[in-house]
Amino acid sequence: MAEGPDITRIAALIGDPARSNMLLALIGGKALTATELAGAGGITLQTASSHLGKLEDGGLLSQRKQGRHRYFTLADDEVGAMLESLMGFAARRGALRHQIGPRAPDLRKARICYDHLAGDYGVRMLDSLLAQGAMVARDETLALTQTGETLLSDQGIDLGRLKALRRPLCRACLDWSERRSHLAGSLGAALLAHFLERGDARRVEKSRVVQFSPEGERRFRALFPMQG
Repeated sequence: MAEGPDITRIAALIGDPARSNMLLALIGGKALTATELAGAGGITLQTASSHLGKLEDGGLLSQRKQGRHRYFTLADDEVGAMLESLMGFAARRGALRHQIGPRAPDLRKARICYDHLAGDYGVRMLDSLLAQGAMVARDETLALTQTGETLLSDQGIDLGRLKALRRPLCRACLDWSERRSHLAGSLGAALLAHFLERGDARRVEKSRVVQFSPEGERRFRALFPMQG
């Protein structure tokens, strides 16, 4: 028997069409009920409960109870990154299940990947941080420089709190539409939350799209200068 990680278990969990649809419904970072996930998977509630149990046992989902309801989320940002990476791999191999819909341009421009900014704006944000010397890439890992700490602290980002978390501060996440990396980790999540809380951007209802206001877009471009 081969030694090492058993990828077949994770692959089997993700490979079921109903389970994959439920996982992708959660990649936007919102907590959903079993009923909502059953709808996403195109299955009955009873069948969904069985699938959700398997996904939770496999470490892909977590749940919390609120009153009489149970809400499910992806277990952590690593699961979101894995799904986003698989979506990119599938897109590059031409494995598309349907025609691109009318929201595709907005999804490609700016969207949520679990809890951080993805799409063109997510990739450009990371590119700009690297170009400004605010961040460096070392052996496929990202590290914030002193220049970056000053830049982000001036924006009100509490780096001390982020560094105290067990979650990595900076992590590259392969973007399925841009086919390059955007910024994940606790810093990526904090920056997206910052844009939303300040009113620079908002989440489009029932979508992963992130829509920047004209003023928010101006501030974004000033903080993260972009070419083109």
